[in-house]
Amino acid sequence: MVTGMIYAALAFFCWGLFPLYFHVLKDVSPLEILSHRIVWSFAFLAALLTWRRQWTWVGRLVRQPLVIGSFMTSAVLLSTNWFVYIWAVHHGRVIDASLGYFINPLFNVMLGVLVLKERLRPMQWTAIAVAAAGVTWLTWHAGQLPWIALYLAASFGSYGLMRKIAALGALEGLAFETMLLFPLALGYLIWRALAGQNAFIAAPISIQSWLIAAGPITAVPLLWFAAGARRISLSVLGLLQYIGPTLQLLIGLWFFKEPFANDRLAGFATIWFALALYSLEGLWQTRKQTRQAARVT
Repeated sequence: MVTGMIYAALAFFCWGLFPLYFHVLKDVSPLEILSHRIVWSFAFLAALLTWRRQWTWVGRLVRQPLVIGSFMTSAVLLSTNWFVYIWAVHHGRVIDASLGYFINPLFNVMLGVLVLKERLRPMQWTAIAVAAAGVTWLTWHAGQLPWIALYLAASFGSYGLMRKIAALGALEGLAFETMLLFPLALGYLIWRALAGQNAFIAAPISIQSWLIAAGPITAVPLLWFAAGARRISLSVLGLLQYIGPTLQLLIGLWFFKEPFANDRLAGFATIWFALALYSLEGLWQTRKQTRQAARVT
């Protein structure tokens, strides 16, 4: 249990620091950063799978076109989620991005209802209604939907659903997704190089190193998350996942000095209250089930 919490906390802590990583690459366009992230992630994962002699799953996939199609969909969701997040950091919208990952757990609940036909308990419906009120307030205050937050929540939630029913584990799944995206990403980088616009070629060694490091920076937290998720309950994992967006919010406030007026704080506070209701209800249900199981045994 303790080991699992450490693994999961490390993963969410690293994801929470991502705005600082993308800020280092502020002189590289978001699409080029995305392409490097795909290329170097696949290179890192391919090396890891080769070291572990873990390639047998590829042969099985060749004979399963429907599985390949599902991973093409999840690859598109993942890459667009990455792109919007990088774009948000580059355009001073880190707080908006953090909101997306605060909303994400409740969006996952809605996907469970709409897609998996799960039934919600009354307090879960209340949490979703309160969160919707918070989003409505932010929309009214800003004069437009918080599209960055909503897209990040929707894309990552949909990606999580795709991976929940996928035929591959975390390591193999990410490797296959980056494998599918690799030709497009590499082709784009080559085209940029031929046009004399590839930032990697002209960049100092420090920036080149940070771009290459995108491989392990992407893959290692995911492996920590997978290791942690196997060892701890979903309720504990659900609480730990707020480490990431909380760090992102603090970085947006203190490092990037993004505005956070009282009207905006009210919207965030409403959503945080909804998350507190959802988390506490989940903990109460877990304890209730544990007590019932103890009485049965």
